[in-house]
Amino acid sequence: MRARRLRSLSALMSSAAALATGAGVLATPAAAAPQDAGARMVVEAKEMVYDEKRNVVTAEGKVQILYKGRLLEADRVVYDRNTSRVYAEGHAQLTERDGTIARADRFDLTDDFKTGFIESLQVDAANNTHFSSPRAERADDVTTFEMGAYTACEACKDDPSKPRTWQLKAKRIIHDNAEKTIYYEDASFELFGVPVAYVPFWSSADPTVKRKSGFLTPVITYRSQLGAGFGVPYFWAISPDADLTITPTVFSRQGPFLTGEFRKRFENGAFTFRAEGTHVGDQSAFAIAPYGAGDRQWRGALQTRGEFAPNDRWRAGWDITALSDRFFLQDYKQYNYLLQNYFFREASSTIFLTGQGPRSFVDMRGYYFQVLSPNDVQAQQPVVHPVTDYNRVFDIDPARTAGIGGQVEIDANVTSTSANVANYESINPRTLDSVYGLYNVCQLYQRSTIPANSQCLLRGVGGNYEHATLSGAWKRKVIDPVGGVWTSFAFARFVGSYLDYDRQGLFPIYNNSWQPIPNYAQGFFFDGQDQRFRGQALPGVGAEWRYPLLARSPLGGVVVEPIVQLVARPNQTSIPSLVNMDAQSLVFDDSTLFEWSKFSGYDRFETGVRLNYGGQATMSLANGGFVNAMVGQSSQIAGANSYATADAANVGLDSGLNSRVSDIVGRFAFAPASFVTFIAKGRFDKDNLVAKRIDLFSTINFDPITFQLQYANYASQPAIGFDVRRQGMSATGRYDLTKNYFLNGTVTFDMSRYLYNGLTALPSVFTTYTGTNLIGAAPVFSVAALGAGVGYHDECATLMVNYSQIYQPQAYTGLPARNQSVMVSLQFRTLGEARFNYGLGSVLVNDGVRNPTPAGLP
Repeated sequence: MRARRLRSLSALMSSAAALATGAGVLATPAAAAPQDAGARMVVEAKEMVYDEKRNVVTAEGKVQILYKGRLLEADRVVYDRNTSRVYAEGHAQLTERDGTIARADRFDLTDDFKTGFIESLQVDAANNTHFSSPRAERADDVTTFEMGAYTACEACKDDPSKPRTWQLKAKRIIHDNAEKTIYYEDASFELFGVPVAYVPFWSSADPTVKRKSGFLTPVITYRSQLGAGFGVPYFWAISPDADLTITPTVFSRQGPFLTGEFRKRFENGAFTFRAEGTHVGDQSAFAIAPYGAGDRQWRGALQTRGEFAPNDRWRAGWDITALSDRFFLQDYKQYNYLLQNYFFREASSTIFLTGQGPRSFVDMRGYYFQVLSPNDVQAQQPVVHPVTDYNRVFDIDPARTAGIGGQVEIDANVTSTSANVANYESINPRTLDSVYGLYNVCQLYQRSTIPANSQCLLRGVGGNYEHATLSGAWKRKVIDPVGGVWTSFAFARFVGSYLDYDRQGLFPIYNNSWQPIPNYAQGFFFDGQDQRFRGQALPGVGAEWRYPLLARSPLGGVVVEPIVQLVARPNQTSIPSLVNMDAQSLVFDDSTLFEWSKFSGYDRFETGVRLNYGGQATMSLANGGFVNAMVGQSSQIAGANSYATADAANVGLDSGLNSRVSDIVGRFAFAPASFVTFIAKGRFDKDNLVAKRIDLFSTINFDPITFQLQYANYASQPAIGFDVRRQGMSATGRYDLTKNYFLNGTVTFDMSRYLYNGLTALPSVFTTYTGTNLIGAAPVFSVAALGAGVGYHDECATLMVNYSQIYQPQAYTGLPARNQSVMVSLQFRTLGEARFNYGLGSVLVNDGVRNPTPAGLP
């Protein structure tokens, strides 16, 4: 035998044979390789030998062969030109173009890498998934792992021999790279090294696949009114930009349930369409109307949403929900993750068009609301068609305006609504209808001559209502020679409204006098005015002064800033429209103290002359923390007090602003470090400093504990329907036991419920289901919602077990109850998610509520 030792790459390349690699392939001589950069090879080794007699090329010593983006590394590589076989051994490793690394004791492959055998193979894919097998075979695009294992979990760094969180072991794992599918034969699923499940045959998508047609993980659930449920989703990837998911579900107590969701994407947007429906098998599982949907056999929902952006400034879309009945989501969709559930007070549908410029925007939306609570009347819900808002801000050049300068803001709103039935609310006391004990009704549909003694309010109009507002405002900020910051401003507001209320309709919900809800009684709330058109022009001017004072202390820098603001307007009525539809939420606190008008919407606006004054101080700590305090007050200097002038909903009364000198508002915020925050906000009586409104917020993020606490305490406001103090507290926390295990929980206390203590007579429907018409007493810390969970998570698996208890109407009685459920969610990366929801049933509320309906809960 004659052998020649080749000690340089140039010598090898000029020899009769050469070493090359292509996905682990030893290729033909370089002279025969295609003349392109992608086909060129680079070979590095300590020593190379070409045996002319045997026609074998051998490379030894830290061999690295780069060919077409793939890198083969080994202690020794042999290329047999007679059989076109490649043998790589000794720390053999092949790195693919996508970063996948295959390690083996020995590679035995053809020179094109389409077929071959690999011993003791371990594959680490670029997406952190792993295959292993004592022997593997590659044929074209199919790799077969004999006695293989697959996992998406990393090995323990401290102890690599420790079992991974999960892995799939199979007699044979077949990875079809062309189909992008992995097949498992005689497979067992292991958790922490313990087999927990066995399947004779199973398949899953390649981990690199983002979407692929096929069956998804089954969903298992149980609820007493539905029975045991089992559903298997099927995902159909119709095209790269469209797909469909169909989920048939069977329940042991109810009829079949079918869900279909279609999704479609475009270059400038996307939309989804979801339909679900069922034929009820056991109607007795649900309460009869109006407490439930026990009278319906066909039930379902249609939901669609979409959004499109024709350019970078405009967006248009929709979000529409249509339900067969108001109880559908509660009865069939009560899957919750620690109190995140599908029960809401109403389903909102909207169509919108939005434009956004550098300093302007326009938004047009139509709304339709479908009630979900048994206590609401659908005919009282307004249809908004539509509401349009426009806003623009632009600067004024002082050089072109004789030195005036400043900034101008234009704001416009047009709102059009209609409803079939007037929305009245009984207060002092709150009363329910005489038939079902569900609906809020007035015993006398008339406005009191003394608003503070009202027993009936008008919240919404039965009929048509249109409202338009156009306002313009100018302001300019200057700094005087001593450091004071002056902001002068002027504005003008123009309002027009049209009201055409229904004077004929009678809705068949009866009070104790068996009087139906009358639309004609709306006229009693308009102070005898029955004008269809009303308008108002309201100009105003004002100025604000701030004087920041800076100081240093041993703890950090301090900024103290007194603030005074004067706003002057004519003494006109603050009720430019006959009704108030969008300004019924009025909260006077630190955030609204220096607003030109503290009303929340367009239907009400401040008039007369008002002085707002206060100050704030901030200390910045050296470690990045801070302390901030603010206090202030508001006074009506001239003209009628807008907040003492009640509208049909008594908005403004009991607000803290309805006297010449307002209550005192304040804020205290303290963050001694980045992981602790405390905020307190309050409103206090101006005469005795008794707290009228308290809000507390606290957050602690001190590893391994995260904790949030909220507390609210609001004094009674009988003029607007809150005849007792409202008080509540909620706490949410998480404790990381270890790096992987955690506990979390949340609790909400209704601390006003005890104020209704005492045995209270209830409507006869409660007696029917409970055998008594009396209810008991509630503790001060009455639980309104409760959730607790435990979980495990790492890079490849998440397990959560959650228990929740919430107030919802009981499905088969419609009465208020504590509904309990356990949710188990198990997610394995690349394999999917398994969910199981088990309803533990419900317990009727019996703790001091004045009536048996959710709306009656304080």
